[in-house]
Amino acid sequence: MNQTRRHRVEILQQRGVIIPTPETVEIETHVNLDRLSGGVLLHSGTKLFGDQTMISQNCDIGREGPVTIQDCYVGPGVQLKAGYFKNAVFLEGASLGYGAHVREGTILEEQASTAHCVGLKQTILMPFVTLGSLINFCDGMMAGGTSREDHSEVGSSFIHFNFTPNQDKATPSLLGDVPNGVMMNQRPIFMGGQGGLVGPCRIAYGTVSAAGTIVRKDQLKPDHLIIGGAGKGGSIPWKAGSIGVSTRILKNNLIYIGNLFALREWYRHIRRIFISSRFPEALWQGLIKTLDLGMDERFKRLRAYINGIGELTLADQYSVFEQQYHKRDQDLGDIELRDQFMHQLELFKSQHDNYVETIKALPYETTQIGTLWLQGVVDRVVSDGGLAS
Repeated sequence: MNQTRRHRVEILQQRGVIIPTPETVEIETHVNLDRLSGGVLLHSGTKLFGDQTMISQNCDIGREGPVTIQDCYVGPGVQLKAGYFKNAVFLEGASLGYGAHVREGTILEEQASTAHCVGLKQTILMPFVTLGSLINFCDGMMAGGTSREDHSEVGSSFIHFNFTPNQDKATPSLLGDVPNGVMMNQRPIFMGGQGGLVGPCRIAYGTVSAAGTIVRKDQLKPDHLIIGGAGKGGSIPWKAGSIGVSTRILKNNLIYIGNLFALREWYRHIRRIFISSRFPEALWQGLIKTLDLGMDERFKRLRAYINGIGELTLADQYSVFEQQYHKRDQDLGDIELRDQFMHQLELFKSQHDNYVETIKALPYETTQIGTLWLQGVVDRVVSDGGLAS
């Protein structure tokens, strides 16, 4: 171990970071050592890069194999067992198994988890959501469930199909939603293993897809079972690069973007009041920054899809819409509803220990106020995009 590396490792050890085999750990000089908390356990093969990287107390890094972390925000008690993690956020108690490959725009909220060999990019998993093994689930948001014992889940060997033959990625799928999902009081969603989802799709709470099913259509009625039939033979004419206007694709993208704005409002106004040693300011800032990356991605992909259609009127309309929402800190939705919800929330916050416990303790009447506020954000975005329903 060279002198510089040894010195940086020694500084961390003096601050309470546990490094059993110091000679096997690599910490780039750009990493701010002040952003690593005491009680973090760095196993052999850990590599840390980037000046934004922060790791909170009691995290377990690399227990199952080597870990590379670049510019990630890691909350307390997180387990990153083995894999590659870049420009992502992991909130308290999140866990990712061996062979994870997690890239920019990804957020795992409290106690969300994956088993081994899961690929994520531009993915948001809300509290308790669980993914099995051997999964590719990029460009999706999933909510549902009330606890680790009652959670939404994606079965093993599942894929979210997020790239079309016309080479566009205007394909984000929304499983659940933000206005209801943040309240942690909805029926879980279960997507069976050896199956898939063709984006962009919307899936209602309580949906179950049977193992082996490829879901190609929106399922907007809650508490339904989807069973895929055997594929039929034959073919139809198709020409590469030929894109027609699909109202469904446009609308699903706008609804997804609307949910991202609703989540941003939730982070700005609700998550912020929970800043503490368990949820430090830097972690909150990482949430906002990472969510903004996801919003930029969705605008970019929808813009490319619309430009590919070649309808100038639609392209001009979308350009105006995107410019309107370029400013991220505008207040959206009904401000009176927001303030009413926050006032009632404060009464419960003082009685409970953390974010999850506080939200789960809210009475139905209070959660409905919050849901109406956030749904108003979604509805306004969709309306301004020109596809209100």
